[in-house]
Amino acid sequence: MDEEVHRSPAAEISVTSNGDLEESHEDVFRDPSYGDLNLSESHISSGNFASMTEGIIESGPYKGTMQGQPHSGPVVLADDLKNPAVEKLELMRKWSINTYKCTRQILSEKLGRGSRTVDLELEGQIEVLRDNKRKYEHVVKLTQTLANQLTQMMQIQRQLGDAFADLGLKSPELHEEFGYNADTQKLLSKNGETLLGAINFFIASVNTLVDKTIEDTMINIKQYEMARVEFDAYRTDLEELNLGPRDATTLPKIEHSQQQFQIHREKYEKMRNDVSIKLKFLEENKVKVLHNQLILFHNAIAAYYAGNQQQLDQTLKQFHIKLKMPGGDTPSWLEEH
Repeated sequence: MDEEVHRSPAAEISVTSNGDLEESHEDVFRDPSYGDLNLSESHISSGNFASMTEGIIESGPYKGTMQGQPHSGPVVLADDLKNPAVEKLELMRKWSINTYKCTRQILSEKLGRGSRTVDLELEGQIEVLRDNKRKYEHVVKLTQTLANQLTQMMQIQRQLGDAFADLGLKSPELHEEFGYNADTQKLLSKNGETLLGAINFFIASVNTLVDKTIEDTMINIKQYEMARVEFDAYRTDLEELNLGPRDATTLPKIEHSQQQFQIHREKYEKMRNDVSIKLKFLEENKVKVLHNQLILFHNAIAAYYAGNQQQLDQTLKQFHIKLKMPGGDTPSWLEEH
């Protein structure tokens, strides 16, 4: 009996066939004499007993706060997270570089230090077009002056015809003579209105040719000239880099400059072909328009000063010109044709 009384409580632990403790004896480890050994929530790793500091691993569900471990690897930013300010700065940087190169190229050409690419045939056609544009504008200006003076003369003729008619009524002895002059002035005024309609139609047609058709081509020419300056600027930049040393620092710059040179060369060639085609179609259109308008102007002026009212009216019918009342809108040649 004494032996059983002094038996250690640990001796009462029953072990199953596989070496595990029974759950009914789990509370023995709560005894104060053995400390607070919560073996049900922890165990010692059997992998490496030499490193005891790394052997304690929690196996049960942990309800505390866990600190996340940092993950290694590249970080990918989504496109929608890009800063618009950075994109604007990048565009501004590219624009500044391009502007600087083009400005330097233009100054070099004006000072006679830089070379420029020249297409002799195309440059000649462009110069002829610019000269013709100035001359057409001068013709329009003179024709407009003629139309203004004709308008003033028509007003005087109408007033003079009214004055002759009034005098004819008040002077019976000169009634017939005043009547002839009144009819003549009124006829001249009427024919002047017909001539003025033809002149205004001529002015509107040539103005459309100059201000729209030719000006549209001039815009393409300006774009072509800018593309030529950019091409020469990047060509000069590439030539300067090729003359320098080739090492690990300069080779990437040369490769980048070669790519930019190729891009601007293709742009220049495309603009050159576009302008060449545009000039061809413009020449065909210009000849057609001016051919009709010059015939109209000649026939109307000749018929007016010859006093051939029938021929003058026939000229307007030939070109489908309808006279408008003063203040009315004159149809453009595009609407007529």
